[in-house]
Amino acid sequence: MSISQVIRDFITLAIQSGGWMEMDRLYLENRVIAMIGEDSLTKAEIRGVTESAVDLVEYLLLQAEKNKVITDLQAEKDMLEAQLMDLMTPPPSVVNAYFAQYYSKDPVQATNYFFKLSKENDYIKTREIARNIIFPAETEYGDLEITINLSKPEKDPKQIAAERQAVKVDYPECMLCMENEGYKGRLNYPARTNHRIIRMNLDGESWGFQYSPYAYYNEHCIILSEEHRPMKITKATFQRLLKITEVLPHYFVGSNADLPIVGGSILSHDHYQGGRHTFPMAVAEMERTFDLKDYPAIKAGVVKWPLSVIRLQGKNQKDLIEASNMIFKEWQSYSDKELQIIAQTEDGMSHHTITPIARRKDDLFELDLVLRDNNVSEEFPDGIFHPHPDVQHIKKENIGLIEVMGLAVLPPRLEKELEEVEKYVLSEENAIADYHVKWADQVKADNQITHENVTQVLQKEVGAVFARVLEDAGVFKRDVEGQEGFTRFIKTL
Repeated sequence: MSISQVIRDFITLAIQSGGWMEMDRLYLENRVIAMIGEDSLTKAEIRGVTESAVDLVEYLLLQAEKNKVITDLQAEKDMLEAQLMDLMTPPPSVVNAYFAQYYSKDPVQATNYFFKLSKENDYIKTREIARNIIFPAETEYGDLEITINLSKPEKDPKQIAAERQAVKVDYPECMLCMENEGYKGRLNYPARTNHRIIRMNLDGESWGFQYSPYAYYNEHCIILSEEHRPMKITKATFQRLLKITEVLPHYFVGSNADLPIVGGSILSHDHYQGGRHTFPMAVAEMERTFDLKDYPAIKAGVVKWPLSVIRLQGKNQKDLIEASNMIFKEWQSYSDKELQIIAQTEDGMSHHTITPIARRKDDLFELDLVLRDNNVSEEFPDGIFHPHPDVQHIKKENIGLIEVMGLAVLPPRLEKELEEVEKYVLSEENAIADYHVKWADQVKADNQITHENVTQVLQKEVGAVFARVLEDAGVFKRDVEGQEGFTRFIKTL
């Protein structure tokens, strides 16, 4: 196919996307030509398109590199790709108008439209996400979800060198700011020309709704404050989370904790994460219930889960907000020194917060409150309630919202490392990392391993390690002493 035909087919798809009309064709074709260079152009026909915009843009990028408009640096390719895909994407006002039009019929239609658009214009990196290794792991808490995250490309040395030379700019302030919408990007900052944000009003405040470029689960979305301000769990958090589940009843929504060690990777910008996915924690049952004396209409209980989770269910949002805030305030000041649970240290630092998750269950609103503590000790300098050293060969990063709910986001190094562990447990020549040896020896002792079952066995054992990781993050352990401690806290409510 000639490059001229690629351009023409690409513009046909751009017109079909809803942001342009047939009258705009020549204008758009000239925009593309200006972006990729004018070499090798001939007249092309208008015809039905059989390839996707994502496929066609690959040809355009190759031509741009051939024409020396860009080099082989990934950042340059990403910026040009986003500019080209911007032509596939209606302006923000039009996207918001379409969303509102669909929403008036059905919220599901609205998110379907926006999700489809975000995939077709390659804002959501579907090809890269498909590289992730995903498998379930059966545990006593149900089937946990394990992901080895391979979607984000590793930077090559030329890219790293180019970033060092790049001018330092403080705009946008962070990757979650509204100012990212339409931003060209630079060598050391991702391209966002094809990025769109749906505007939301949450109790009088301006918020945005977008999808995550490197999604970890189905329809992984981010709801972000227009104001660049730090993450903070307050009574307003519960109010907003429940409001979002009212606006988007088919989505769950949750917040990372607002303290280091137990929080997410971006604490500088107030935001939540949600999506159309049922996590293992959502189907875990309450193993015991208790009464909240001031809120008789609310069903409260402890969830059978490795972390310490209180679940609240009710029809009245106001009651749920008040009850959640009461539990949160009580937890912020609660200590149990026998269990190393310390609310405030001598330096005046507060160490208790929660990871809250909201969802709809038929006509009920449901809130899970995960109790978090970010204290450190001489024995556990990374965090007392953080993955302990003996499991850090699999997972040593923060346990944020997604992991809390039962989906492990494991580092890409494990793809190759687990291949070497397989060889090791099969007694084949290998290059196993030293920090895996003790675990691999135990796996070998506990299982009858063959060439046929080795991958399955290792996946099961990785799942068992992840369950242990979550248990480490639980403040009230699953043993008798820990559960008695949990009961003592519940009695304060």
